Amino acid sequence: MFQPEYQNFVNAVRNKPTRYLPLYEHSIDPSVMETITGEPFRHLENGDDADKEAFLRHYTRFFQTMGYDTVSFERLVVNSMPGNGCLYAHNVGCIHTLEDFERYPWGKIPDWFFAKESAYYRALRSSMPDGMLAVGGPGNGLFECIQDIVGLEALCFLRVDEPEVYEGLFRAAGDMLCAIWTRFLAEFGDIYCVCRFGDDLGFQSSTLLPVDDIRRLLIPQYKRIVEIIHSHGKPFLLHSCGNIFRVMDDLIDTVGVDAKHSNEDAIAPFAEWISRYGDRIGNIGGLDASIYCKESPADAAAYASDVYRVCEAKGYGAAIGSGNSIPDYVRPDKYLQVVQTIRRLRGC
Repeated sequence: MFQPEYQNFVNAVRNKPTRYLPLYEHSIDPSVMETITGEPFRHLENGDDADKEAFLRHYTRFFQTMGYDTVSFERLVVNSMPGNGCLYAHNVGCIHTLEDFERYPWGKIPDWFFAKESAYYRALRSSMPDGMLAVGGPGNGLFECIQDIVGLEALCFLRVDEPEVYEGLFRAAGDMLCAIWTRFLAEFGDIYCVCRFGDDLGFQSSTLLPVDDIRRLLIPQYKRIVEIIHSHGKPFLLHSCGNIFRVMDDLIDTVGVDAKHSNEDAIAPFAEWISRYGDRIGNIGGLDASIYCKESPADAAAYASDVYRVCEAKGYGAAIGSGNSIPDYVRPDKYLQVVQTIRRLRGC
């Protein structure tokens, strides 16, 4: 059984040398885990406390067995937000007017989140393998929280028709997330070595919001959250899909992100991310997620070998895995081939 060393991944995030190149995934769907291990456990996730512990024993052991130093685990904030579902289920949003915004129960959401999710974090604590700690925390970044109760299209209309509501959403969501992160780190910070949230700010050619809006409305709120995380001695890893080169300097210099995850070759190969930012932050990911779907296992392994050499040439501050995640439609044999290739190259 692989012996995890969580500090190895922490070093990668902090842009320091590592003993070997860490593996990392933003998420791995449990259905993929079940197919590889032959052990069904998904049915336990929403059971009682004992079931949750059993679910997380299977879940964390998979990461250990595959050769990861950390386990990626988060619970979504949006699942505790009334009127949610625009982002994930394409529902109609619940905030359209100033009255809707002022009536929304922003201040109650932190309590609802912990009432709903604390049992999972407690179960994670009791299920963690020796030498391993978690990466993640409360899932969803500021933009995702707003999108999930408003909808992106409706948010763009609010920007023009109700600018007071549009700007207020970012402040209110920032206050909410600061309250959640403050309590989370006090109660569960001991089981996390790296804090993270995902907030997809772009698509293939540009950011989803105007760059000036990101700088004026998102960046200050990000900074507040990251300052809370840093005050507890934890590094922060940002997962953000899309072409966000125009705001990367703001994220690094103003927000203080320690590392960035998510890349797509159609935007820029991993070597370009390393070339641009490798001397400033940790670079995490590297493998375009399409290789797990389109390529043969042999081609996926060859591609992984090439990206491994890019990371190895950097010499420090890198971790390798998919540039996005391992969802349920990924072929498990290709994922397994990639992981085995990387472990063979690194020697453990």
